[in-house]
Amino acid sequence: MTAIALTPAQRKALRSQAHHLDPVVLIGAEGLTPAVLKEAEAALKAHGLIKVRMFSDQRGARDETLARLAEELDAAPVQHIGKLLVLWRPLPELSRPESMPGQPGPRVVKILKFSKSGNHRPQIKKVTVYGNQRVTSGGSIKRAKPRATSVKKKAPD
Repeated sequence: MTAIALTPAQRKALRSQAHHLDPVVLIGAEGLTPAVLKEAEAALKAHGLIKVRMFSDQRGARDETLARLAEELDAAPVQHIGKLLVLWRPLPELSRPESMPGQPGPRVVKILKFSKSGNHRPQIKKVTVYGNQRVTSGGSIKRAKPRATSVKKKAPD
């Protein structure tokens, strides 16, 4: 596996994204162990862009660790500043399971009810509407029924 090469513009954009991140992988006195590699791999799969904190005082050792992490995890080294290392790897495409044909999933809907006098504030209510329900014009929730079709409009077979 080889490390991903980034252009300076890509590196700059990733550095700005990583600025607010906290380190998710810590490398202690033992150095780069298989457990650390496994955690870094899991973090890259989940987030794509991670910060790693290394508690070593030798800059050369941190440089070597960053290069080795990038090489073994097939990631791009983005930044090495002090004891923080930043790595990036594009997130894998998630395969979405084929959804069941039929009803859509639940969604949250805001229902706004105005007062009858007009002097009070309108009431806002958040309601979860499931696939077999609909919101009426009055703001109540009803079970959706299949639309009735006319017998006359059906095409003769």
